[in-house]
Amino acid sequence: MRPGHQLFLLIALLLPGLLQAHHSFFGRFDNSSSMEIEGIVTNIHWQNPHVHIFLETMDDNGETIEWDLESGSPTLMQRAGIPRDAISVGMTIRVAAWPPLTGRQEAFATNVLLPDGREFVMQTGAEAKFKDQFIGDFSYRFRTEGDRSRPELGLFRMWTFTGADGFLFPESINRNHDLNNYPMTAAARQVLANFNPATDNPTNNCTPKGMPLIMEQPLPMEIIRDGDNVVLRIEEYDLMRTIHIDQESAPQNTPFSPLGYSTGYWDNDTLVANTDHINWPWFDQAGIPLSTQASITERFTPIEEGSMLDYEMVITDPVNFTEPVTLNKKWIHVPGVEILPFECEEYSQE
Repeated sequence: MRPGHQLFLLIALLLPGLLQAHHSFFGRFDNSSSMEIEGIVTNIHWQNPHVHIFLETMDDNGETIEWDLESGSPTLMQRAGIPRDAISVGMTIRVAAWPPLTGRQEAFATNVLLPDGREFVMQTGAEAKFKDQFIGDFSYRFRTEGDRSRPELGLFRMWTFTGADGFLFPESINRNHDLNNYPMTAAARQVLANFNPATDNPTNNCTPKGMPLIMEQPLPMEIIRDGDNVVLRIEEYDLMRTIHIDQESAPQNTPFSPLGYSTGYWDNDTLVANTDHINWPWFDQAGIPLSTQASITERFTPIEEGSMLDYEMVITDPVNFTEPVTLNKKWIHVPGVEILPFECEEYSQE
């Protein structure tokens, strides 16, 4: 086996992990385990929605293997201080990654060790594995603004997902979350049973997410005024949501769309939004469906002198849920954060 082209399995895939594959990271990676791969970079796709690094290694028989190492969003990498040109074709690197659950030569890269000894921490929450000299400061997602909170701005500022205060969908961070805890109808459970997360997940592409799934997105969101209306400027997929204030319902003949039609009103400092006319077919990325009869009520409330945004979503869907489902998350305001162009480029794994 040539030096620099070894494959090190730190923690082998266990049978229980395989049995729970439909609860793993996008149904493709086991984020409870780690492996190491060392090899030569043959190609790089540094584009939203996810970075891909292609690495050539050799197996025990001397056969060449090419690994597709996926990682997070380039916009998050940019904010963490990881330069896109630091990894180049022909470079020998060592990678720590979540192993595949698909049987493919793919893994999710969390750490990259460069030839000069620098380590990139590529995933939020990951720790350095190789060296003391590492790059990848995702702490901007956890900072608070302190005495610069400017409560007079209320909702109208830039908001960043905290990560530390919970994800909107518990299955987004806990891949072993029991989806049967949701109050699903028999019809919804049948759709979920037939869902293959390795091939059917609707999020790992350049198709913009619809409601309610778009509101779990981890990138910054700016809330701005548009006359009497409120606009949510969402970095992911360069989306804009308009909440029409003091309208009781959508106008007649309003078309259905992935984001639906939102009306709203003010309850003191809280913005309350009601959304219907949604034709996005998924409640979450794990396979629970959403019908066109669904309606969503959201509450946006500034807290902590405006430095934090408390968010509540209640989804009612008589086709797929026997009772309303309530979800929560928080954003924080971090000075200096700006919306970056998403510039998504479709990537095929075939």
